[in-house]
Amino acid sequence: MSYEAKLIEMKKLLKKKAPKAEKKPQTQIRKTPPSPPYEKRWLDAGLTKEENEYGIVYKRTVVYEPGYRHGKFELSGLVDTVERWRESEEIHPLAPDFTQPLVFFDTETTGLKGAGTLIFLMGFIEFTEEAFTLTQYVLPGPDHEAAFLYASELWKTQMSIVMYNGKSFDMPQVETRWTMNRDVLPRLLKHTEIDLLHGSKRIWKNEMETFKLTAVEEEQLGFFREGDIPGHMAPIIYQDAVKNGRAELLMKVLLHNEWDILSLVTLYIRSTDLLLQDDAISSANAKTNIGKWYTDLKSFDRSKNVLMDVIAEYGAEEPKAHFHIGFLLKKEDLHSKAIESFAIAAESLVGREKVIAYEELAKLFEHKLKEPEKALHYTKKAIHYLRQEQDLTYKFKVRMENEFAHREMRLKRKLFPG
Repeated sequence: MSYEAKLIEMKKLLKKKAPKAEKKPQTQIRKTPPSPPYEKRWLDAGLTKEENEYGIVYKRTVVYEPGYRHGKFELSGLVDTVERWRESEEIHPLAPDFTQPLVFFDTETTGLKGAGTLIFLMGFIEFTEEAFTLTQYVLPGPDHEAAFLYASELWKTQMSIVMYNGKSFDMPQVETRWTMNRDVLPRLLKHTEIDLLHGSKRIWKNEMETFKLTAVEEEQLGFFREGDIPGHMAPIIYQDAVKNGRAELLMKVLLHNEWDILSLVTLYIRSTDLLLQDDAISSANAKTNIGKWYTDLKSFDRSKNVLMDVIAEYGAEEPKAHFHIGFLLKKEDLHSKAIESFAIAAESLVGREKVIAYEELAKLFEHKLKEPEKALHYTKKAIHYLRQEQDLTYKFKVRMENEFAHREMRLKRKLFPG
């Protein structure tokens, strides 16, 4: 058999494969999860039901009149607060974006971190139509998470959101849960985030031992919680409410969240009063911290005004104000006045600030006033203090001892050439 004939016979033995049928795209039909079996008990406790295209969420709404008082402050003070920010034209971490609605926001979660941590409660307060409206959304269960997140409308409108530790906790949690539902939800918008924990630490540094919100409430807002649940109990209570339908304690969690958000409103009022009103009652320490904060933000005129007010009222009793204003006076080439302030600071302060005050005095006398004898005097005082002080960090001590040693040698050469 010829070669061509063999090929023909082999072809006859081969089975032709049938062409693959084209797969028709399947239309995904979204099934709305059913209502949980405990729905009636939750509704009887005071929640209302809201449905959207993703499922079910339970909701609580409370309306407060502007004159409602939380601690020492009325909610109506927020109107003046926003107006003062507008008039100040200050670029500040606590300043709102006036093109966006101002909203106060807090969450409760089933844990502190991890992909399995769920947000089960989101609360918002917004000033609308001459009243303050609190809206809280409660998650019925994991099947309804997309509906729960969608109801927040964080996808719909950009907002200035005021939180407490929200930049580090609440918003990252929201972003994580949104990412887990990104295939079904609209895109999460980027909002202006105002974190009052950061502001509280800047204002009351060295004045408060802890910056837990409850401590700030009591010391700064005059609000004391009665009958509140401990925050760490909230996840346990929620899990019991989902498992067994008991909603009585769940409503206590909502009250805990409500107090958190009301405190955000009044803390925002209080913080703005201190930052923008010269006549706000405060401690010398807090005013000095505010002056330093404005310096860090390069708002030098406002910083100087705040610090000068502290010095006018307290004099040498608040050496930190003298320390911080010394740098502003030096920047303005007011060298003699800067020396007066640094001298008060060096005499009364301790630690790093005392050493830096000595350094600034040595610099000013050596380079600006051309008085090497006095520069050497403060250099020696700094070296002596560095050798005696035990609370300074090793790295700082070594660096400053080296710098002062070089300065001492240079000054001695100027004073005793040859």
